[in-house]
Amino acid sequence: MPDPVQALLKYVLLALLYLFMLRVIRAVWVETRQPAPSAQPQTLDAALSYEATHVHGTVKAPPGPEKLVGLSPAGVKGREFPLGAELTVGRAPGCAVLLDGDSFVSQLHARVFRRDGGLFVEDLGSTNGTFLNGVKVTAPVIIAKGDKIQFGKSVLEVRKS
Repeated sequence: MPDPVQALLKYVLLALLYLFMLRVIRAVWVETRQPAPSAQPQTLDAALSYEATHVHGTVKAPPGPEKLVGLSPAGVKGREFPLGAELTVGRAPGCAVLLDGDSFVSQLHARVFRRDGGLFVEDLGSTNGTFLNGVKVTAPVIIAKGDKIQFGKSVLEVRKS
């Protein structure tokens, strides 16, 4: 192989190695920093209202107070978390649903909140994702009684109090 081609390949490989290392450092940084308080832009309300009415049909007011009940694994099973206006899920000490025993849960993993009479779940850029009834959550999604939400390896169910 000619010397200029070898030199070019060497620099390309070196650049790819640096990009990989930067990606690893960024992932570690995101997972270890303290979560910032959740501040939602005003456009989120409009997006949620549009999604609730145009994608999921008309939003009905919830029949009563709900709670999240842990189904699995053993460390979460049976634990209950009442649903208010908003709660966060993660391994960080400030989260309302603290899943510190699940290493697949991010520091600030997801949030469950109310908008326009509906109950929504939103993934907050977690590493392993949030799943609603086995489907990955990519945007705020409306949830109802009986839905199963998976954060990492932990599964919680929405129930009426």
